[in-house]
Order: sequence, then C-alpha cells, then structure tokens
Amino acid sequence: MSALLLRDARLVGRGDEVVDVLVEDGLVEAIAAGVAPGRAEVVELDGRWLGPGLWDAHVHLDQWALVRRRLDLGRAASAAEAASMVGERLRSDPPAPGETLVGYGYRDGLWPDAPTSALLDAVSGPVPVVLVSSDLHAAWLNDAALRRHGRPGDGSGLLQEAAAFAVTAAVSAVADDVLDRWVAEAVRDAAARGVVGVVDLEMTPAIDRWVRRVGAGTDQLRVRCGVYPAELDSAIAQGLRTGDLVAGGAGLVSVGPAKIITDGSLGTRTAWCHDPYSSLRGEPTGRGVATYGTDELRELMARAWHAGLVPAVHAIGDAAVTEVLDAFEATGARGSVEHAQLVRPADVPRFARLGVVASVQPEHAMDDRDEADAHWAGRTGQAFALEALVAAGAALRLGSDAPVAPLDPWASMAAAVTRSRDGREAWHPEQRIPAAVAHAASADGRGAVGLGDVADLVVTEADPLAVDGEGLRHMSVAATFVAGRATHLAL
Repeated sequence: MSALLLRDARLVGRGDEVVDVLVEDGLVEAIAAGVAPGRAEVVELDGRWLGPGLWDAHVHLDQWALVRRRLDLGRAASAAEAASMVGERLRSDPPAPGETLVGYGYRDGLWPDAPTSALLDAVSGPVPVVLVSSDLHAAWLNDAALRRHGRPGDGSGLLQEAAAFAVTAAVSAVADDVLDRWVAEAVRDAAARGVVGVVDLEMTPAIDRWVRRVGAGTDQLRVRCGVYPAELDSAIAQGLRTGDLVAGGAGLVSVGPAKIITDGSLGTRTAWCHDPYSSLRGEPTGRGVATYGTDELRELMARAWHAGLVPAVHAIGDAAVTEVLDAFEATGARGSVEHAQLVRPADVPRFARLGVVASVQPEHAMDDRDEADAHWAGRTGQAFALEALVAAGAALRLGSDAPVAPLDPWASMAAAVTRSRDGREAWHPEQRIPAAVAHAASADGRGAVGLGDVADLVVTEADPLAVDGEGLRHMSVAATFVAGRATHLAL
C-alpha cells in the first residue's frame, strides 16, 4: 500500500499542538512535527482536526437506502393527514399498474385519531398502500394491500412486530442491481459524514450482498453483518464467528453479532415494560410484548455465544432490559443490549458488572420525547439514561438505527451531549454526557488517534470536543480515510 502523510493536523483530544501523521500499510506509523514525507502522498490539513473515524453501531442499511425513495410521512400530525398525503402522492405520482405505494415514517403515538384501513381506502381505491412506521415495528395497510399480503382485516389495517416485518420485507424486495445502486449512494453519503464503518443489522442475510457490493466498488465503509436467529444454525455450521473477516470482502466485510429481538418499540407501544402504558385515546393498554420466553432466550443466547457469535439483544422496555441482563448473567455471555431506552435504576450498574455494552441511539430521545412523556408518564427520568449508564461504568456505543434516525453520527453525538434539538428545552438534561464520551462512543471506543492504530480517520473543520450542539449537528467533514485510503475528500 502507498504511504500517506497528513501534514499539520490537530489531534482531537490531544490539545492544539500541530503535528504530522504518517500512515503506512494502513496503520498510523508516526505522529510528530516535521515528519519527512519520503515517498508518501502529502495531504495538507492546514491545522484542521484529525480524529478516529466514526462508526454507526446499529443500522439497517438496505432499509435506509429504500426509505429515501418512499413517501415521507414524518410530518403527519394525524391519521387523516397521513391519508391525505397518500392521496396527494397517488394523484401526482401514481405507481405503475400492479405496484404498491410504500410510505415511511408515520408516528401515531400522539395522533388524535386512530389509523383505519377505511381512511386509506377512501384515497387509494384499488392501489395497494403499505405505510411503514418510523420505528419499523408496525405497518398500516389499506384493504388492497391486506389482500395482496394475505392478511385478515380488522378495520385498523395495522400490523405489528413479526407481521409488520414480513410485509416490510415483501415490499422491500427490489432487483439486486437497483438496491445495490441505492445502497452505494447511501454509503457515499455516510463517508462524507466521516463514517468508516457500520454494524448492519438488516433482517435478511447480508454477508453475500456486502461481498458483492464491495467487489463492485462500494468500498467506502467497513461492514459488520449481523446474524439473526433464522440464520443461526447455518452460521454455526459454516463456522462463522463474530469479528471474522469474510472471504472476498477486501478486508472490509466481517461477521457481526448475533442479533436477537426480545420486545417491540415505544412508538408501537409494544416495548415490554414493568408497568402499563398510559392510554391517550381510551384504547386498551398493556405492558408491551415479550418475543421469547425466559428459557428460550437463554438457550438462544448461550448457543450463539458458545459458537463464537456475540449476542446483540434488542431490548427497549425496562422489563425486556431486566430479562436480557438476567440472561447475560445466567449464560455468562458477553455482548450488547441494543437500544436500552427504559432502564430501571437497579439494572443500570449491571451493564458494567456483566460486561454488557449499552448500544444506544441518542437521537431517538429527541424523536420520542413527547411519546415517552405521554406513554411512559412518570418514568422518563429512566429513559435514555446515558449519564447514569456512564457514571455506573457501562461502555457505550452510539448508533442511529437508520432509517429510524438518519445515518449521521454527528446528530447522535449532538443529542447525547445536549438532549435537545430544534431549539427546544433540553429533555432530562441530567442525562447529558460529555462530548469526549459521546465522541469515543461514536468512534468504536477510540478516544483519539494513536500510534499503531488502523488509519480509519476523519478530518473536520472544527474541534468536535469544543463546539456546541448545533456545531456538532452541522459539523463540516473535510476528509475521511479507511486504512489510509481516502473515501471522501473535500480539502
């Protein structure tokens, strides 16, 4: 590999001293003032800030690429308004005959009216319509779509959890070359935000897709591919282990964690909680849903762990978090709790004690704050409790859960550091964390660039540890490098 000299850099977390950074064979070989370039390519940083490259610890990359082309329902304030947006799209840009209109991003938790299939039928006629919720855990269908997907109608048109996942997978099936092209665009955009790697937790087997994509030139990111329970037996039979590089992946594609979903979501009111949800429209409430029984969950986690696949376990409600931590303790496994949105105080110190990573998405706190205040009334001091986890010694990793939030680590950092967005008052500001902690948690645990590091690097116009929340959200990225190879360059 060719050598690279990054001239006149300020290292994030290391003060204002200006140094040169020499990269050889993909590793940081020297950090000093006045390094001789030799045969190295020289890139002048002119005092810009150099930090470790950023990771998104939880994405659904195919879904992120797909929703960027779907009807955006994020601003709909009611079921009637969402239906009106569907009608407008059908008039202005109808799908081809036989195709489905797919929308994404509705949030019905605070709507004054309930979704019904009749609302969609009134504006859609025979065109199948599938609207996927912002959290991916629900889908709202008209009668034509219910018939197409073989789902019985109950008047609401709403599907949740496994039924919603199945319909979402069906409407997400597009030709490989088309999806690969859309993913390539999303990857380039991520690299332009300083991203060097993602943990891709798509619900369909992803390893072969990523080998194909990297071979075709979509090589701007490292990708750790998650393994779901349906794939677990096959992965074990193939000898796949978390962290192993995948043949044909150019050193960029590796086996990720064993992903297990144990409950639903706040937005769908299916996250499994110790206490019941509050009711806003007089509908029946419950405590959410548990996907697995205790013994089944523990057996699944133990089987993955002993085969070398590290569990990454989705748990949003506090009852789910308790159950998952109990399972880690009972099995001796190590891994991560994905989301950990509501955590009882007694469970907070267990993360560090059990060696379990809290893989969290701070931007969800900004998206969900009003729904949390409404549905988890009186409990939101325990919601997205980042500072409490850090104070208890838990290791954090930040992500987006894209498409649930944008694939942009700077937005995640801003939410973690400020607990605010759009000029609103900070929500539970006592749970803010320092910029240095948020930055390291967005860089796969790396706090600063050091000798011997893999040269996955990002160059920014400002010091990420010194700017305010808006400065983080709008951080200007001048360059991104993966193993010393430029994947984004705007110098």
